[in-house]
Amino acid sequence: MFDTLRNHQKSIAHRRFETLFDAPDTPDRAQDFSAQMGDLVLDYSKTNIDSAARDLLIDLLTQTGVAEKRDAMFAGALINETETRAVLHTALRNLDGGPVHVDGQDVMPDILETLDRMAAFAEVVRDGSYMGAGGKITDVINIGIGGSDLGPAMAVKALAPYADGPRCHFVSNVDPSDIAGVLRVCDPATTLVIVASKTFTTIETMTNARTAMAWMSDLVGNPGHQFAALSTAADKTGAFGIAPERVFGFEDWVGGRYSMWGPIGLSLMIAIGPDAFRAFLRGGQAMDRHFCAADWQENLPAMLALVGIWHNQVCDYATRAVLPYDNNLLRLPAYLQQLEMESNGKGVSMDGADLPVQSGPVVWGEPGTNGQHAFYQLIHQGTRVIPCEFLVAARGHEDDLHHQHQLLVANCLAQSEALMKGRDLEQARAKVADKFTGEELERQAHHRVFPGNRPSTTLAYPLLDPFMLGQIIALYEHRVFVEGVVLGLNSYDQWGVELGKELATALQPIVEGADASGKDGSTANLVAMLRKNGL
Repeated sequence: MFDTLRNHQKSIAHRRFETLFDAPDTPDRAQDFSAQMGDLVLDYSKTNIDSAARDLLIDLLTQTGVAEKRDAMFAGALINETETRAVLHTALRNLDGGPVHVDGQDVMPDILETLDRMAAFAEVVRDGSYMGAGGKITDVINIGIGGSDLGPAMAVKALAPYADGPRCHFVSNVDPSDIAGVLRVCDPATTLVIVASKTFTTIETMTNARTAMAWMSDLVGNPGHQFAALSTAADKTGAFGIAPERVFGFEDWVGGRYSMWGPIGLSLMIAIGPDAFRAFLRGGQAMDRHFCAADWQENLPAMLALVGIWHNQVCDYATRAVLPYDNNLLRLPAYLQQLEMESNGKGVSMDGADLPVQSGPVVWGEPGTNGQHAFYQLIHQGTRVIPCEFLVAARGHEDDLHHQHQLLVANCLAQSEALMKGRDLEQARAKVADKFTGEELERQAHHRVFPGNRPSTTLAYPLLDPFMLGQIIALYEHRVFVEGVVLGLNSYDQWGVELGKELATALQPIVEGADASGKDGSTANLVAMLRKNGL
């Protein structure tokens, strides 16, 4: 089904898409090749997608039944077929959208009850009614990994201007330096530890949780009182010493990388307060409604997904750079790495056959303007085309530094313009003609040529507040859904992480001193070398 698209792409591949802004059939390309929801605007006009390509891309949505699968997801159908589960992270932000049924049972009462319990606990932590051995809670340590860490860590940083609760810290890596660095700056007498593990068995999380418990036990008489759990394993949380009123569970139809809308977002709720957290949820809910109601050409998740498919599966661009010109979105690229690469990094179709097209792209990035002084060289003049996705706000939170924010915005817009326009050899010669002549002029000029014609999108919004962050995160979640449906894979399992876990469990006794002779030569040799050096 991609053949027609690829043929069309080949026919226009050498076109300067800068010239599309002067095309008579689209006199207002910037407007026509943008989609908008309220104040959130997606501009994809700086790509080689024309009206014909867009029509063909939208046809993919019909051919693959995206609308039908979208409606099935929201209705609680078991669209995660390999695990026979519904996919209902959207229900966690369905604050006033009516019942949602799974196996005939309305799940909304339990979701709203848990949200109210979270809010009540967050309030007593924030106002000092809930105290540690040394008084009011000053610090919160969230111990998790993957979606139990990346989502809330990203969101707490993103909404730092709204944080008026205890300081939040995040521990995920089993590397002891991670937790040691956090414990070093916290007082066990005034610290709340949140252990985020649905099964309460995740090896990295539980290893760190036991380290935190030992740290607190040295100085606190009842350390379990200063622990909370985000888990459904009530027996295990109880055995760990955590009272039921501080345990917040969620169902298996909420995947880890989609889970910060519920209990996994407890650290965020404590940081910014329940009202702001609900605004975050309402932002996500607003994007859900837009995704379900907007025509495809005006549908932000659909169009963002189709641009991604055009660049990856049609143009064969293997990576995607996410470049937020908003330092509060420092962790967004890392968050999207998991969201997109764990969801759509699959080589098998839903029917079990090999995927007939490329799977999702490599996602990476860094906030501007830091990236400009690091890897933009490769983006502008490297031999591989890297589609870029810019995010930029009209305003920052530092009103007295608005002029500096204007400089930030100027840099963002200049980068997307430079990627599109580039600089040809004649312009490069003119740039250095006053310094060089003859063959040296030619040599120096070639070094200053920018090929241009490199695509980018820009997501623009007024201000990064809780409601807007909710919209942006839900936008990317639904983008993943659309891409997964079009590619014919299951975006909601993650079998690719299992083998390494299994082998690590088997390797631990060998690392601790057992015989390594059953392992391959490389692994056995590395274990021996590490033992020799103090393992």
